[in-house]
Amino acid sequence: MDPFKNWQDWRKNLDAFFGENFLSSFENILLYNYFPQVNVYKTDNELIVLANIPGLNDINNVDVFIDYQSLELRGNVNLKYKGFKLIQDELFNGHFERKINLPYPVKEDRIDATYQNGLLIIHLHRLIPDDHRRHKIEIKKIEE
Repeated sequence: MDPFKNWQDWRKNLDAFFGENFLSSFENILLYNYFPQVNVYKTDNELIVLANIPGLNDINNVDVFIDYQSLELRGNVNLKYKGFKLIQDELFNGHFERKINLPYPVKEDRIDATYQNGLLIIHLHRLIPDDHRRHKIEIKKIEE
């Protein structure tokens, strides 16, 4: 379950109670723990997951794991500039881990992941169980 699914509704209610734009100063802090931000698109048999990971200089700095009906992203973003001192810090920098629950199980052998213009694009295919296979169960006799 995504805790920020109804974020806009919460924001409107809190702004109405505390005054307009009350949450603006806190929004970056609250959303900072949910990096990378993702969009999940689906059809009946396919999923596309877009993960916003700007500043990824080396694709080996991110790992993608699939576990039946979940996707896990782990990695590191390094936005340091040699010889410069950071004076305003709003962009994510450092280690991240994010687990995304998927709407249905996916095949582990049909995954395509690409990185372009700051977006990690992951294409997944639905795992459709083979209901036609029967499995014979061995019955063991217990001696009295």
